[in-house]
Amino acid sequence: MTPPKRVLILLYSQTGQLTEVVEQIIAPMQADPAIEVHVQMLKPVKPFPYPWPFFEFMDAFPESALMRPCPMQALDLADDIEFDLVILPYQVWYLAPSIPVMSFLKSDQAKRLLKGKPVITVIACRNMWFKAQEKMQTLLSDIGAHLTDNIALTDPNSTLATLITTPRWLWFGKKTPFWGLPAAGLTEAQVRGTRRFGLALCTALRNGEEKTGKPMLQGLQAVNANPHLLASERAGTHSFRIWGGWISKLGPPGAPQRKPMLALYTAFLILLIICVVPISLSVQMLLRPFMKQKFATLKESFELPSGNASHRMNAFKEPL
Repeated sequence: MTPPKRVLILLYSQTGQLTEVVEQIIAPMQADPAIEVHVQMLKPVKPFPYPWPFFEFMDAFPESALMRPCPMQALDLADDIEFDLVILPYQVWYLAPSIPVMSFLKSDQAKRLLKGKPVITVIACRNMWFKAQEKMQTLLSDIGAHLTDNIALTDPNSTLATLITTPRWLWFGKKTPFWGLPAAGLTEAQVRGTRRFGLALCTALRNGEEKTGKPMLQGLQAVNANPHLLASERAGTHSFRIWGGWISKLGPPGAPQRKPMLALYTAFLILLIICVVPISLSVQMLLRPFMKQKFATLKESFELPSGNASHRMNAFKEPL
């Protein structure tokens, strides 16, 4: 008999949203006798809290921006186990892969498990993920892993609304609608819809497509990139690195002497959001008619390798 395909899921979910997404994706594979699914939780030695107290939330940004790992618990996996496919979901923290995911990818265990393996990344975030995915690709390349597909899921609500609803969710654990604002995070339909990726992967694994190095999730609207956010992401990344460097010199994470500088940076960030971001968006809106081709090229580039085409949607849509 042909041995079953082994799929490794490396999961860290602070709020639980990524767990819900992953459960939908892997359900078809778990029901397929030709596939073995191994879920491993990524656990920092010192857990990050949820809800996330404000100063602890801000205190995570220097290490996120500077890509400095934290101590992680080792995965409970045999040294000689091999996987045919790795699925790596992650949150975006300060325009970078979350510290637990980034820290794991910088570990010796990650090098052993992922070297030469096809990897599918799954992003769930507010709206900005381009710079985080660039960093993710570098991390994977550094350990010899190969990115075959990317799924990017973003909050469907407006940027202004999510600037309020997302922090409320993280700081107070409340994602329900309030004051006329929508619920934070992905919709139930978005989460349920990710099951199509699991169905497609069942077919791909049975056909050995993971060995080709080519995308397996094309035609399933895996990514819908908004290139107009790139300017804000570049400015944010630059700011995070500068301020993160200053704050990190004051002491390690949790050091009380970092608090005054974190408070100052918070005030700077609020001023930036109120004053600079609207101006940037207005300028982009004025220039948009003259930059259609550039934005179209950027959109296509950011949507690689899985893309935003929809020609296979019906083939992997389950009956109601």
